[in-house]
Amino acid sequence: MITQPAVRGVDADLVRASWSDPEAFAELFDRYSAMLYRYVSKRLGPEPAEDLVGETFLVAFSRRKSYDLAYPDARPWLFGILTKLVSRHHRTEAARYRALLRAPVDSEVESPADRVAAGVTAQAARTELAGALAALPAKDRDVLLLIAWGDLTYEEAARALGIPVGTVRSRLNRGRRKVRAALGDANPMEEE
Repeated sequence: MITQPAVRGVDADLVRASWSDPEAFAELFDRYSAMLYRYVSKRLGPEPAEDLVGETFLVAFSRRKSYDLAYPDARPWLFGILTKLVSRHHRTEAARYRALLRAPVDSEVESPADRVAAGVTAQAARTELAGALAALPAKDRDVLLLIAWGDLTYEEAARALGIPVGTVRSRLNRGRRKVRAALGDANPMEEE
């Protein structure tokens, strides 16, 4: 039996190709699994990340025929599925942030020198940031982290969560405001 090579085009083409050749869907896994893993690992830790990424692709595969092919990029769709799965684990996520609050700050600073200042600043703000993230309502935290850690645009976050772009903007603004207030109204990444 001769197999066709996987389609290497836009994501929508891969999804369409997977309707008749399920192995074409593997290309989406290859493209996005590491990105999704990094995102959920930051939110819940590495332990549940692998399972949730796997579950995300199982759900996506089972729903691939309902994917809206008008969207060439499947990333927001995958992040949307993952975010819904993460919401089931919200207690784990909140517990992780509470644990970060209690954890001592690691005094070791990494090299090279260009990372030292950023590392020191990030370590100093870690406790306050963890507390601020834990205190955010889940809906605001989802938007904030999809944009900050998932690197999604407002439009992609809206599509991922199934909400209007205006709602993304208001939740992001509210989340940023609360995090900024928890950090003493300062952006720890800006030099004074």
